[in-house]
Order: sequence, then structure tokens, then C-alpha cells
Amino acid sequence: MISMNKTTSMLRNQQYSSCIESCNECMMACEACCTECMTIMSSGNNQQQQQMMNMNMARCMMMCRGSEYAKQMCNMCADICEACAAECDKMGSNMDMCKQCADACRRCAQECRNMMR
Repeated sequence: MISMNKTTSMLRNQQYSSCIESCNECMMACEACCTECMTIMSSGNNQQQQQMMNMNMARCMMMCRGSEYAKQMCNMCADICEACAAECDKMGSNMDMCKQCADACRRCAQECRNMMR
């Protein structure tokens, strides 16, 4: 199995490496947040985190393959990451996983915005 941090060093399209690393960190943080929220609030709404995770997986594949649509996907992903961070912020300091998720989403959104330049 290939570890997440070794994955980007093997990329053919190195210009995307920092964005993909941020995306992978964000996916892991959101997965942990989603899991914790479902455990603590069994009926919690995790739609933002789930959408963000799905978007990040698709975006990573597009960037790895050098898709001509990668930048448009980055723009949409940044919007979803910012919305996810805002949802996690609503939890306040009550849940550490939500804070970590919000921080990772903000970093990912910034990396995505950087890709748009």
C-alpha cells in the first residue's frame, strides 16, 4: 500500500502536489470528523463533510491525470471546503475533530484557490 505522503512524490504532474497533499489531509480530517459526529450525534447531518470528501477524491484523480478540468474542479472544491469549515465552526470548541476538520478545509480551500491563478 502506498502512503499518502509518498503518493505526491510519484506524480507525473508535480505542479499539483501541494494541492493534492492538502486535499488528502482534508479528506482524512473530514472522515474523522464525520465519524465522530455520527458517533456523538447519531442523527447528525454530515452532508457537507461527505460532499467535500467525494469532491476531493475526484479532484485528486483529475489532477493526478492532468485533466484539463482540474482547475474548475479546484474552484468548486474550494467552495465546498469553505462551506464545510463554516459548518464545523458551528460546533464551536465542543468537538476537537470538527476544529481540525475546519482548519484542514480552510488550508485545502486556499490551496485550491492558489491553483486557480
